[in-house]
Amino acid sequence: MMKSRGDIDPKDTWNLKDLYPGDKECLEDLERVREYADKLATYQGKATSSADALLEVFQLSDGLGLLADKAVTYIRLNFDGDMGEASAKDLLGRVDFLMAYVGEKLAFLEPELLAMEPEAFRAYLKQNPGLATYEWSMTKLFRQKDHVLSPSEEELMTRMGVIAGNFDKIFDDLIVNDVEFPEIPGPGGELIAANEANYRKAMESEDREFRRAYYEGLLGTYGKYINTICSALAANTHYHVLAARSRHYVSSLEKALAPNHIPLSVYDGLIGTLRDNLAPLQEYLSFRRTTLGYSDLHFYDLFVPLVKGSNRSYTFEEARDIVLEAVAPLGKAYQETMSRAFSERWVDIYPNKGKATGAYATAVYGVHPYSLLNFNGTLDDLFTIIHEMGHAMHSHYSNTNQPYADAGYCIFTAEVASTVNENLLFHYLLNRSSSPEEKAYLISSHLDSIRSTLYRQGFFADFERYMHNMVESGEPMTPQVLCAAYRELYALYYGPDFFIDDCLTYEWSRIPHFYRPFYVYQYATGISAAICLARSILAEGSPGVEPYLRFLSSGGSKDPIELLMEAGVNLSASGNPTAGAEDLFEDIAKASPVLAAIADFRENLTALKGLLSNNSF
Repeated sequence: MMKSRGDIDPKDTWNLKDLYPGDKECLEDLERVREYADKLATYQGKATSSADALLEVFQLSDGLGLLADKAVTYIRLNFDGDMGEASAKDLLGRVDFLMAYVGEKLAFLEPELLAMEPEAFRAYLKQNPGLATYEWSMTKLFRQKDHVLSPSEEELMTRMGVIAGNFDKIFDDLIVNDVEFPEIPGPGGELIAANEANYRKAMESEDREFRRAYYEGLLGTYGKYINTICSALAANTHYHVLAARSRHYVSSLEKALAPNHIPLSVYDGLIGTLRDNLAPLQEYLSFRRTTLGYSDLHFYDLFVPLVKGSNRSYTFEEARDIVLEAVAPLGKAYQETMSRAFSERWVDIYPNKGKATGAYATAVYGVHPYSLLNFNGTLDDLFTIIHEMGHAMHSHYSNTNQPYADAGYCIFTAEVASTVNENLLFHYLLNRSSSPEEKAYLISSHLDSIRSTLYRQGFFADFERYMHNMVESGEPMTPQVLCAAYRELYALYYGPDFFIDDCLTYEWSRIPHFYRPFYVYQYATGISAAICLARSILAEGSPGVEPYLRFLSSGGSKDPIELLMEAGVNLSASGNPTAGAEDLFEDIAKASPVLAAIADFRENLTALKGLLSNNSF
């Protein structure tokens, strides 16, 4: 039986007293946030009137942000530890109202800053060197000048944005609150709801008939509501296309990439490279089909393990020691800091009643990161720990080395740090395994990770571009058109050994990320960069580690493409390796990190084939 929150040993929970002694002090800071917002509001119409006024505005904004981050994190972590706890719910509700109040008070600020000319800011910079801390923030802001509208138009866009946020809420309310998913007989005869909560466990079941019934039940349910979901998704897509046009962007894709200064060529290069190199994916799918002994391969066959994993269960202490050893290539300082995360209770370890599911990491500038886990002792849990510690260490290095204004990093780089750690753990376990069966399991899991993160997220990015192109060219988004396009993409990507069930063509309707346009491609670029960096770290030692640690320490102080380039990965590259060097990983990585990730996939597929042909498990 799952323990209640009060029954969990405090040493296994996060120490929120590093944030506040208690709720009283947090509430006091929430009031101070309100006061900061009120004081900032007095600068309306004069925020850029002088160098000193501008610096005061920036410093007040930092003060507000620091307090708000700290208070909101404390409240969120309290709530996620036990979502049924009344006082935690109450505090969370107060935060929502406060943030709405702050947003209204500060709505004037960005338009006023954008009304400045870059030359005026540079002149202020000479008058008051304290503004140097905010030079990069203003550089990024000035890039948006061509896309800023009049004050009345900006106010209208803000109101439209509030409405636009409801489309994914409609989707969530429909799927989470209104839809009833069917119950399917499980392998043991028990009834199991064919919903998203049970998805992964069901797809890994060895009972193929159960997997089929489950998947058809899940996708068939989405199919029943396909018109409603399509209407919500179409409205969301139309909004983003309209917003891009209103702000004078060429496309919604350009608008989505602009804040992080990502060239369109990175997105197009990802999809183009994947489309040109589908043979390894299709070879893997054919190998999976024959290894499982099937005459055909369906989507519900993609998650069942090709090789049975070890039944070993890890204590948290054992898992902690393994992940600390796995990051040894990153140096003693990295190891010691990561060890502090465990000894100083930055981590909430075990599941309990009312606790949020899944895992995540978050950070508070000037304090330290926090990480939520739901540890059960499996091998997957080891990878979850080291993944979340990757995020935590990224935040620690960034917050330690950057001013508050430049410490925050975007998702484009965030997934690199976590996935580098996963790759280090993969190589650590593989190199220390003496069992061919365990090696085969690890390699098989690694292949599935690349398939689901590189190829699958790239597939989604391809489809997403198609959807937005439809709207931009004036074509109506209907379920029939989207399902037909989805089927064509599956045929292209997955090849002749993959059977496309009719219900699979509804799959687009269950992907919540589509309501946040052009987001998923970053998972594919992230794993490509991570594979290259991890291999460089392991092969080169210090010459590979030092630029990577500088990357972790850089936060958001430069464009993400530039930060990764300085670390040794050029995601703008999408060429081919030099003649005669096609088999050298480092040359492939220089030519194209995406191509290098595919090379890693191919290399490990060859290794897995060799292990399975030489051993009988």
